[in-house]
This record gives sequence, structure tokens and C-alpha cells, in this order.
Amino acid sequence: MKKIALIVVILAAAVAGAWWFDLPVRLGFAGETRQAVLYGNVDIRQVSLGFRVSGRIAELRVDEGDSVRKGDVIARLDDEPFRQTLDASEAEAEASRATLTKLKAGARAGEIAQARATHEERLAELENAELAYERAKQLRPNGTISQAELDQSSAGRAAAAARARSAREGLALLEEGSRVEDITSAEAQVDAAAAKAASARTSLKDTELVAPNDGVVLSRVRETGAIVSPADVVYVLSLTEPVWVRAYVAEPDLGRLYPGMKVTIASDTAPGRAYEGTVGFISPVAEFTPKSVETPELRTDLVYRLRIVITNPGKDLRQGMPVTVQLPETKEAS
Repeated sequence: MKKIALIVVILAAAVAGAWWFDLPVRLGFAGETRQAVLYGNVDIRQVSLGFRVSGRIAELRVDEGDSVRKGDVIARLDDEPFRQTLDASEAEAEASRATLTKLKAGARAGEIAQARATHEERLAELENAELAYERAKQLRPNGTISQAELDQSSAGRAAAAARARSAREGLALLEEGSRVEDITSAEAQVDAAAAKAASARTSLKDTELVAPNDGVVLSRVRETGAIVSPADVVYVLSLTEPVWVRAYVAEPDLGRLYPGMKVTIASDTAPGRAYEGTVGFISPVAEFTPKSVETPELRTDLVYRLRIVITNPGKDLRQGMPVTVQLPETKEAS
């Protein structure tokens, strides 16, 4: 009986002690530590790569599984047709520039001197024609020359005058130089030719397919010798960064999250290795929990989607891999 009584006394003391130490908690004087755990999946961006111009593939430099760096040339088209187009465009641009220079410079001094000499020659011819006409006009009343000869002398004078006017106008045009409208038109032609050459230069550059970011080649869709157009995919690249986690949080824990919050991420592949992450996007719209969420008790609840960007992601993180996200510990009153 004494043993039974002793056991009862011990149990009573334990219950009283538990009640006593739990009292501050129940009264709100102490806090309990809470650490929320979220479940999500790794999300990695993928990009489909192709040429901006059509042509025949001359070289493919990487294969599936190869790592590439930003700026690496991973494929190349046959560029000979593009080089020929560029040469023709540059020659056309050079001809347009030469024409503009010629118009701005105007006539050469030798051409002006030649036109002036021609004008003086035509004036001399006109003077002789005038004298011949005056003599014929004086001789006609005496019957020394016929009317036909007088008419011929008059026509010669008119023709000489016309040639003199033409020479004078030609000299004036050379001395005045090119018209403003002609120069403006030539300048526009130079700009058009330069733009055409620049476009040809860009097309030639686009015969090389360059990796936009660091990544790993997921698939090689085309082979050497294939004819491709700008809509054709040649490679599919998985980017090394950014890598983030797509997770979901229930409404009771939504207030504990905020953009910029630091969290810890672990995967089943390497549970001993933890990654640091930062909470980025938090959806303002509730949605039903997707099937990818691992906790069965949350499957029918409304949750909010969030994105957690991983700092310095490792190579062991793969697309769709399930991970565990641990939020920092917080204290809240009971």
C-alpha cells in the first residue's frame, strides 16, 4: 500500500509541476518556437535557340549534355551567300557616296574653262553671222544676191544666236553648281545604301548562333547540312541561372512570408547540403493546391504560390526536383 501511495504522490507532483510550468505559456507570458516547412519543386528556365536568318547549317559545335558559356558560338550557317550580298551592298554604298561627293564639289575648273571657251567661240560665230547678214541685206536691193541667199544668211544668223545662248546657259550651269534638290536626293540614296549594307552586315553576323547565357544543352534538334528558317529550333538550352523553387503556402502561414526573406532549401538527393534562398514573388491570388505539393493534408486547401530564388545553385538541382523549404524560426504567443 505504501508503494501505491508513493506512486500516486509522485504522479500528482508531476501533474502539478507540468501545470505550473505551463501556466506562463497559457497566460501568454512566454512564447513557443515555430518553424514552418514548405514543399516545392525546382524550376529552371529553358530557351529554344535558332538562327535569325535562313540558310544551310555548316557546323554544329556542341551536343546534348555539353555545357556552354554566354557568348559561345555553338552553331554556324554557310555564310558565303551573305558575304556576297554584303560585298554588293558595300559597293553600292560606295558608288552612292562618290556621286554625292561629285555633286557637292560641282564642275571642275577645266570643265568650266572649256565651257567658257565654247561660249566665246559661239559668240564669235554669231558676230560673223551678223556681219554676213548685214552684207547680204545691203546687196539684195541691187540684185547682186538672190532672195534665197538673203534668207540663208538670216537663218545662219539665227542659228549662231541659238548656239551662243546654249553655250552661255551651259557655262552658267557649271558655274552655279549642283541644285540643292539633286544633293538632297543623293544624300538620301547614300543613307539608303548605308542602311542596306548595315542590314547585310547584321545578316552575316546572324549566321553564327551564340549562347545567350551559361547553360547545358538539353537537345540538339537539327544536324549539319539541314536547311533551316528563322522559325526552326536548333538547340534547347537549360540555363544555369536563375534557379528558383516554386512552392505554395497556406493562408495561416502567409503573414510570415515577405519578399526578401531568407530561407533554407534542401533536396532529397543531397539532404546534408543546404542552399540559401530568397523569397521573391508572392502571388496575390489564392488557388487550389496543385498535385505537385507533397503534403497530403494541404491538397484540398487554398494556397498562395511563391517563388524562391536560390543563391549559388549547385549542379545537383534539376528541373522539377522536389525540395524542402525551411523558414526561419519565429516565436508566437499561445
